[in-house]
Amino acid sequence: MNEVKSAELMVDQRINKDNILNQVRVFAPATVANMICGFDVLGFAVEAPGDEVTMTKVKQLGVRITSIKGDDGRLPLDPEQNTVSACAMKVLEDLGLAEEFGVEIELVKHMPIGSGLGSSSASTVAGVFAVNALLGNPLTKEELLPYCIEGEKLACGHGHADNVAPALMGGITLIRSYEPLDIVPLPVPAGMYAGIVFPHVDVPTRDARQLIKERVPLKDAVVQWGNVAGLVAGLYQNDFALIGRSMQDVIIEPVRAILIPQFAEMKAIAMSYGALSFGISGSGPSVVAITQSEAVAKTITIAIKNHLDKQEIDCNTYVSAVNTEGPRLLD
Repeated sequence: MNEVKSAELMVDQRINKDNILNQVRVFAPATVANMICGFDVLGFAVEAPGDEVTMTKVKQLGVRITSIKGDDGRLPLDPEQNTVSACAMKVLEDLGLAEEFGVEIELVKHMPIGSGLGSSSASTVAGVFAVNALLGNPLTKEELLPYCIEGEKLACGHGHADNVAPALMGGITLIRSYEPLDIVPLPVPAGMYAGIVFPHVDVPTRDARQLIKERVPLKDAVVQWGNVAGLVAGLYQNDFALIGRSMQDVIIEPVRAILIPQFAEMKAIAMSYGALSFGISGSGPSVVAITQSEAVAKTITIAIKNHLDKQEIDCNTYVSAVNTEGPRLLD
């Protein structure tokens, strides 16, 4: 991870030790990565679910995780292996404060792991946002983002930003470039809702990525480029019809959908109840219906849940507007 700036410059110009707090509690949201047609370059934040981090300043040096709740014992307590603590430590080191004091972290997972809703990114963003808030917010969100991307790399082996960028920035984000990093916020049309269903089936992110072809036919690439451009245009024009017909994936969805039981049936249900579009959230198995109203999103999630119940597949459902705030301080 590259240093944001030299520690000496940061301490001299931005760190006011009188502004350092004793404790903060932060919520960071789940996200829908890819937005169906924008693999690794598009994503948006939702209102719920999400993760919660409580960070406390202590005299003992170092970063420690004192508890993790809601993970069924799946996440590491080792501060070098957990994204929340590893990223927080790097921020402290880069700001020249790692030898001044330590922090203790409590992580509460309010969202399922391996859901395709950015579980690791929500925790990472909550931790990075929390340590910055603890220090009196010396860094901008743009400066915090590289730390979050490194957290994703630690969590899943690939430092992509389509989850952490919207989770940190809020709203809908476009990753125009990774080298150099260039994040573009996109408009959020009023009344845009997501109906999300998380079927309780296992689709590991790494496995889902391995299915993706290294090369795609030019004709498919052209269709995908047109859809991404159409989606961006639709967001700027507040044109839901254009948004709906643009959110189609001819490259990733055909191969990933085979890992998700009842995908075709769920898609048919969503479209029959008025979804603008329907596809996979991130690497799955969560699926998302984009709608023009909260009522339609609720109807779709209920209908899909009823269908999955008949197939004896448990699931979680969420209905949310686009979260334009991103992480927030609690209490």
